[in-house]
Amino acid sequence: MDFANFLIQLLNGVQYGLLLFMLAAGLTLIFGIMGVVNLAHGSFYMLGAYMAWFFTAQFDSLVLAILLGTVLAVVFGWLLEWGLFRFFYHRDHLDQVLLTFGLIYIFEEVRSILWGDDVHAVQVPELLNWSIPLTDTLSYPVYRLVMSGICVLLAVALYLLISKTRLGMKIRAGAFNREMAEALGINIRLIHGVVFALGVGLAAIAGMIASPISSVYPGMGSSVLIMCFVVVVIGGIGSVRGALVSALLVGLVDTFGKVLVPQLAGMAVYMLMAGVLLYKPEGLFKQ
Repeated sequence: MDFANFLIQLLNGVQYGLLLFMLAAGLTLIFGIMGVVNLAHGSFYMLGAYMAWFFTAQFDSLVLAILLGTVLAVVFGWLLEWGLFRFFYHRDHLDQVLLTFGLIYIFEEVRSILWGDDVHAVQVPELLNWSIPLTDTLSYPVYRLVMSGICVLLAVALYLLISKTRLGMKIRAGAFNREMAEALGINIRLIHGVVFALGVGLAAIAGMIASPISSVYPGMGSSVLIMCFVVVVIGGIGSVRGALVSALLVGLVDTFGKVLVPQLAGMAVYMLMAGVLLYKPEGLFKQ
């Protein structure tokens, strides 16, 4: 592998890892802070992709579609937590699994009714629809670099929110000791609504920005859900920092595995997870 090909695969691995982080961050926040096993998290990724396709077709602008879709996804997440998930916080994890597994089928059926079962393409914005030449025959799409940049900005914003703000302090307090936080006057129900809406919003944004390169198709949420759980398990449940490191590792292992050892590519990520859990059963960054 020459340097140009290595650089392309490195960029692809980082881009894929950052996209996985967007999904896994919301999943690990919801599970780590609220204790909810959400198997329907991949459906929010699918929802974002379909909103990007639909609103881009309506307004002829992917940027406007992402802005509008983000607002709708956050509102939808807030309503879903308020009307359904808050009644399952103290229930057994099996009840949560059955609930969220059922939601996958509901979301898929609603998606089929609203938008059909065809595969759709989302056009890359004209301003970003060009490539940076690396050699005479190889180039790298600018849109993929923009995707990575957006993910990095959101990762920094999430870190600042959780670590440096008063809201983040309340979120961490509620995750550490809910009863004491409530005794100090923190509205835990409000915090849970914010966290769930934030998780749904991050997953939907990931789906929206990925839609031009992955297409929009039925069942696309299920294909990323397992990888999200792998990232969360490797990084450590409840750790956003662990989700970032783990997502980048998974992205690089998956990308280079498909290039260097394609016959083992399907197992590479799971071999990584097994190796980490063998020596650190709690994940890389226990929270």
